[in-house]
Amino acid sequence: MQVLRKILLPLLATPLLLLAAPAQAALRVFACEPEWGALAQELGGPLVDVAVATTALQDPHEIQAKPSLIARARNADLVVCTGAELEIGWLPVLLQQSGNARVQPGQPGHFAAADFVRKLELPTALDRSQGDVHAAGNPHIQTDPRNIGAVADALAARLAQVDPAHAADYDKRHADFAQRWKQAMARWTAQAAPLKGLAVVSQHKAFVYLYDWLGLQEVAVLEPKPGVEPSAAHLQTVLSALKARPARMVVYAAYQDGKPAEWLSRNAGVPVAKLPFTVGGSEGAKDLFGLYEDTVARLLAAAGGKP
Repeated sequence: MQVLRKILLPLLATPLLLLAAPAQAALRVFACEPEWGALAQELGGPLVDVAVATTALQDPHEIQAKPSLIARARNADLVVCTGAELEIGWLPVLLQQSGNARVQPGQPGHFAAADFVRKLELPTALDRSQGDVHAAGNPHIQTDPRNIGAVADALAARLAQVDPAHAADYDKRHADFAQRWKQAMARWTAQAAPLKGLAVVSQHKAFVYLYDWLGLQEVAVLEPKPGVEPSAAHLQTVLSALKARPARMVVYAAYQDGKPAEWLSRNAGVPVAKLPFTVGGSEGAKDLFGLYEDTVARLLAAAGGKP
């Protein structure tokens, strides 16, 4: 009987051990901005564990390399950021202090979204006296959904590269996302047709890709230089210039202080469009699809149209 017990107990315990064994760990993705965290989640689903360094209400240029972020980067399998110098003030320090060789620039675990799209506003000369000028062009690529599609193609391939055991799963999820994205883009483009050619004022040079997609015309910028808050005198200059070429609306991002835009709205008699800018920037922008649904709806409302 004792011999039989010695044989049966290990056999009975084996299924229990299997049930208690942890599932295979998800791929750890560290995203610099909410849009890339949302995209990684779309493409990875339960295969990825996504941590996002910033929120929609933070200026992505000005983030501190806090110990909590360093810890996240230290444990990451893949870092997904915008690139194009958007995070130049904090990401290099964060990566260096993380000591994680997998996610350093040039490694498969380092992914810069801007490398896979056409950049706008490439400077002809670099002069820091001109404000927050990026040598690689305007980095706010996420405001054009066409760029999201292009980045999704590249990111799905990268996920498969760093996690080859699930390559087929990433490919399947990417195909599904690409189909849904194509259909949504066709709908947004049709809805936004009345916006084409409208003149707009921007508080910051944050929406050039959005304007390129929709055919909006940026006729003035409230910041005298990128990243420099407008003075009262500069706002008066913009207001005077609008007499020659009136604008239909003034646009600013959810993370910005809207006082300059509100001032121009009152004095020029044009509506304000506060845009989410990224996922989480408004109640409607809970995911990537909601981001563009809400953006188009807000622009149409400001222009006097209907979403």
